[in-house]
Amino acid sequence: FAGFSSIAGATILALGANPLTAALGVSNLLLYTAVYTPLKRLTIWNTWVGSVVGAIPPLMGWAACVGSISQPSAWIMPLVLYCWQFPHFNGLSWMRRDDYSQSGYIMTANTDPGMCRRVAFRHCLALFALGFAIPMADLTTWFFICGGAAMLNGYLVHLGWRFYRHADTSSARRLFLYSNFHMLGLMCLLVLGALAKNRSCIGGAHCPTESTVAAGEQNISDRWKAVTSVK
Repeated sequence: FAGFSSIAGATILALGANPLTAALGVSNLLLYTAVYTPLKRLTIWNTWVGSVVGAIPPLMGWAACVGSISQPSAWIMPLVLYCWQFPHFNGLSWMRRDDYSQSGYIMTANTDPGMCRRVAFRHCLALFALGFAIPMADLTTWFFICGGAAMLNGYLVHLGWRFYRHADTSSARRLFLYSNFHMLGLMCLLVLGALAKNRSCIGGAHCPTESTVAAGEQNISDRWKAVTSVK
């Protein structure tokens, strides 16, 4: 079943989007199953590899829409997802460090508790900086920051600092639970800011022209026909 699903998924991505998106999807599948999963019993670096796995889906989305990942803007959302993994997972692994240890999984929460807390806090700071990079890259408007992203990221930094200083289950739990709400809120603000940007776009340099919109619609139509015509 797993093999069939993998082949079917890669085929749909290749025909429905483009080969680059399919290649990223297959690479991520192999990275998760053949690298990340075995590494959990071998080294603490499994967490870093797992963060790459979590960062690739938004890169796939960009590749599907644009057809390339050579633009610097393509890498901002993957970086956001990459950095978010550390406060999210380090908080979780700290709460469940006994379970991980008994299961034979090697995590920084057990092998190097100080590193676990430092890494989580550093990536909270990185997320705060990346929040400003998103509108600077013209992916959304400054409403994204002024509308609440700065507060969302700022409170994450606060919780990351508490986890770093107190090193207890309570601070780890707060960081983990908030990280779930944080990412949801961040994505909602990003969408709202992008919608506002598109509505205010009237013939600007970054606005799509009628010809590019028509070409894009025709491209999507052709790809959908290719997918549905596969026997």
